[in-house]
Amino acid sequence: MMLTVILICFLASLLLTPVVRRIVLKFDITDKPDKRRINIVPIPSLGGVAIFIAFLIGMFLLPIDKTLLWPLIIGASVIALTGILDDIFELKARYKLIGQLLAAGIIVFWGGINITFINLPFGGEVYFGYLSIPLTILWIVAITNAINLIDGLDGLAAGVSTIALLTIMGMAFVMGDPLVIMITAVLAASTLGFLPYNFYPAKIFMGDTGALFLGYIIAILSLMGFKNVTFISLIVPVLILGVPIFDTILAIIRRIVHRTPIAMADKSHLHHSLMKLGFTHRQTVILIYAISALFSLFALIFTMSTFWGSFLLILVLLVIVEFFVEVLGLVSQNYRPMMRLLRMERIEREEEQE
Repeated sequence: MMLTVILICFLASLLLTPVVRRIVLKFDITDKPDKRRINIVPIPSLGGVAIFIAFLIGMFLLPIDKTLLWPLIIGASVIALTGILDDIFELKARYKLIGQLLAAGIIVFWGGINITFINLPFGGEVYFGYLSIPLTILWIVAITNAINLIDGLDGLAAGVSTIALLTIMGMAFVMGDPLVIMITAVLAASTLGFLPYNFYPAKIFMGDTGALFLGYIIAILSLMGFKNVTFISLIVPVLILGVPIFDTILAIIRRIVHRTPIAMADKSHLHHSLMKLGFTHRQTVILIYAISALFSLFALIFTMSTFWGSFLLILVLLVIVEFFVEVLGLVSQNYRPMMRLLRMERIEREEEQE
């Protein structure tokens, strides 16, 4: 039964995407070239509608009690509607945030999804109390926007989201969580059905409709699969979503350093920086897929490691991230402390040899 539902979701997305494309072309709902975008010709947007409809079909076909899914379905509908309105009318940031907060509130207050406590590595539990609700809403909104921010190249957000979903599904299988497995499989199939039309050269973009929707569901799935666990396991969803999370954090730091508004878009994200180094559009997307898969591999290894092994793993990962940040100039071209330190040590060694 489950395999049939997955196939139906994939085919629904595959068949609906060209239909959506024809409709949005008729109404000229396209992403037109500007200084913020990579495309040089208008590309149809709103492709996320096909992913959303395919996902809804899967939700209603799943062999489980639908009362468990209504908060997720309603919340997803709110976030998708927010994306649709933004793709058509280019909403101001504050109105998009209102939609995101409303969607997050639905799943938290109606669906009962929230992080109530964590177990610390050396014993003891920390209960968040009243902070559990704002912390959960903050997580959902942050991940929703993180996926939206990386949607800058053909097939990038869809591919990275699929890798994250497959990793969450694998984790849920290990933890024995059938509900998360089913929802994740449905969303992954819906996204994969859209990807052939979105991969370079893209025939259609998912737009904010798809990016916000994917980010919203992925944020919730990560909470459903990893809530109320140990402090170490709480890091797992952060690793799985490493690419969009780090790219978002670096974007905020970069804008603070350059004293520009945090909400102002720029062309210094990871994908922009890789293309400046000479990678082609397709090569850049595939390289970021590989980086995303590496983060997922780290997450899998992380769950099987001891506490000190996990600590060492995080340390190694942070060094790797810092190296890429400095080489690619993701904060600024002048921010290179680690490279300066290595250069100083090399100079000192050369002087000693002389």
